Amino acid sequence: MLKFYYNAAPNPTKVALLLEELEIPYEAVPVDTRKGDQFKPDYVAINPNCKAPSIVDDGVAVFDSNAILLYLAEKHGRFLPEDAPDARARLLSWLMFIASGVGPFSGQSVHFRHGAPEKIPYAINRYLYEARRHYGILDTHLANSRYMLGDSYTIVDMALWGWARMAAHVMGEENVAPLANLKRLVDEVSARPAAARALALKDRHTFKSEMDEEAKRFMFPQNYAQAS
Repeated sequence: MLKFYYNAAPNPTKVALLLEELEIPYEAVPVDTRKGDQFKPDYVAINPNCKAPSIVDDGVAVFDSNAILLYLAEKHGRFLPEDAPDARARLLSWLMFIASGVGPFSGQSVHFRHGAPEKIPYAINRYLYEARRHYGILDTHLANSRYMLGDSYTIVDMALWGWARMAAHVMGEENVAPLANLKRLVDEVSARPAAARALALKDRHTFKSEMDEEAKRFMFPQNYAQAS
């Protein structure tokens, strides 16, 4: 059975959505990053980047959420565009745009707005600007397209949903309100039964909620490396 190593963060949630859409059996294995599960040797052997999510499928380990989406979609032949070079090109372009832009800039915006030990105006402004820019590109694209790749619901929409449903936390409600096309897509995906099951997955396990000193050392090791 496929093992899905996850937590409730946006990137694992997008993979949970695909797994639920595919309706294939899987074992959910919690990775509690506030307890340091991501650094345990058995997990590092699966994911040397020490992040969640990861999967092990019939002995094949895959890490990085967008790589997992593509791997599973291609394996099962679902949630992909039509088999044509231009469709494949659009799939890869938008999927990598989300992987290299939306995800990283959203994560950094969240960190400097909500998680950093000190408020650094330059960093807050830098990542807020880039988050707004990336989501603005998506909103403009969706003005003329029901889904990211036209009329077909694909893994690109799932990849986007993982972070876009958290956009208000990323950049503030005032910056999300004008993005009506993006909201339309998020609302449509969120209304799917598979999305509800994906969001409920976190309730199967208890994750540490306290951001105590131990959690900070696991979540922000750079702060302690500089001090040592």
